[in-house]
Amino acid sequence: MDARFLGIAELAETPSVAVVVDVMRAFTVAAWAFGRGAEKIVLAGSLDEALALKDRHPDWVALKDGPPAPGFDAVNSPGRLRSLDLGGRTVVQKTTAGTVGALAVRDASLVLCAGFVGAEATARVLRERGCERVTFVVTGEDGRAEEDLACAQYIAHRAGGVPADAVAYLRRAAESRAAFELTTGVREGVHPDDVELCLELDRFPFAMVATEEDSLMVLRPHTPVPPAGGAAD
Repeated sequence: MDARFLGIAELAETPSVAVVVDVMRAFTVAAWAFGRGAEKIVLAGSLDEALALKDRHPDWVALKDGPPAPGFDAVNSPGRLRSLDLGGRTVVQKTTAGTVGALAVRDASLVLCAGFVGAEATARVLRERGCERVTFVVTGEDGRAEEDLACAQYIAHRAGGVPADAVAYLRRAAESRAAFELTTGVREGVHPDDVELCLELDRFPFAMVATEEDSLMVLRPHTPVPPAGGAAD
């Protein structure tokens, strides 16, 4: 598999297949939302759009980065979200990097959104669809976020059937700038368990696929078919 690793600003053209990676915390939160029963996640392009969607659909759950704010129901924290019952609900998500990256590649033929919590399922989708050229969008820190790059490289190795030592990739993420900021209070809207939850490898059995639905970019869970004889080495 030919894998490219680019920041959002480096996307000079629309890729055919894109894996948008935001470990801390957008797509860990998205996975937890589905784990808590959410039906779909609408990726908003701005805070104003998120609030407008919430205004039109009062039963939707709107979340954002940072501290709680009027009009929003939750913040972008897996530790805080995991206690919510989202059964059958639609979530509207707006974050600083993850949702921006997904919207930047909305015209790709396949868009997957990923973190460590669904890494193997994401790699399996790439394998089962025979993706030969994949662009991994490293969303954090203008494409330099170590936790996102580590996750992207790990998924790329798994998708190519290459043995990969997950411990080494997780260690890189644990020592990242984002992990430091989350654990030392630099960022707001944080739960003490956020970093640990973001580094929980393959917590969920599904990947997350984003597609256009009624002019909105919508994320839904997708559980790939398990390979015969077990997972790839």
